[in-house]
Amino acid sequence: MFVDRVRIEVSGGRGGNGCMSFRREKYVAKGGPDGGDGGDGGSIIIVAKAGVNSLVNLAHRKHWRAERGAHGSGSNRHGRSANDLIIEVPPGTIVIDAERDYVIKDLTDHRDELIAARGGKGGKGNAHFKSASNQAPREWTEGSDGERRVLILELKVIADVGLIGKPNAGKSTLLSCVSRATPEIADYPFTTKYPNLAQVSIDLDHAFVMADIPGLIEGASEGAGLGHEFLRHIERAGILVHLVEPLPMDQSDPIQNYFLIRRELDQYNPLLSERPEIAVVTKAELPGAKDIKEQLEEAIGKPVQLISAVTGQGLRDLVLKIAEELGERTVIK
Repeated sequence: MFVDRVRIEVSGGRGGNGCMSFRREKYVAKGGPDGGDGGDGGSIIIVAKAGVNSLVNLAHRKHWRAERGAHGSGSNRHGRSANDLIIEVPPGTIVIDAERDYVIKDLTDHRDELIAARGGKGGKGNAHFKSASNQAPREWTEGSDGERRVLILELKVIADVGLIGKPNAGKSTLLSCVSRATPEIADYPFTTKYPNLAQVSIDLDHAFVMADIPGLIEGASEGAGLGHEFLRHIERAGILVHLVEPLPMDQSDPIQNYFLIRRELDQYNPLLSERPEIAVVTKAELPGAKDIKEQLEEAIGKPVQLISAVTGQGLRDLVLKIAEELGERTVIK
């Protein structure tokens, strides 16, 4: 199960109360105040951890509360401070304040963290208030409440390369051919329900991360289908590989399909239309695929790759082209 957006409530633990106590011992005439302070409440900390790929562990738990601090006691014994509650999320998770609607932090890298809700401070025992003019204080304070927040956690997949195109353009098939990923593949639209990530090796020392983004349809930028859920994952990709099917199952025009997807990207986020792109015609084994490649090159004014997952044609050339576009800055070494 893949979950990329959750709404949760987080509450820091309440601080323990201070204690009012006086030392009472035989043969000790002047015991004095000995009430200890309360312990601090636990905080809630959200941490990005490599290897966590989804927010599914948070989907079924809406309320996260840290433990409260222990109360102080006599003999100047302070209460124990509570442990912090750690919530692990995938790198690429954006933490949003749901009530005020602003981004608190973008946890992009492994071990990035955010104190989402601080625990309350422990109260003071009466020993804390002792002074020369107040040698028998009866003052003590309660622990303070922890912070409370309602958060939206939104995952945007981090990948060097994002595969885009209409449903059944061959994105999952391409990913399975150039990596060890095993995404679900079938001959019906919307087989891919969520992004699939895989590492693609260039040679023994170099690789890059590729994401198969579920197929887009007309109106995706306005939320049609699962448009927003799919489009937000494209925003992290360094370059886009745009796959075009030469003989679409719905009998649509392949060239128009290319421009339809480009228009949806631009309407969702104009910066996406400026992202480096490699155009690819898939299923080269089908009749007319080469003609569609030439027509697309003429329409967009730049070279178009031609590949076939069945015969392996052009796959290695495409991987090398992607590596060239990425450059050594983003390629894993």
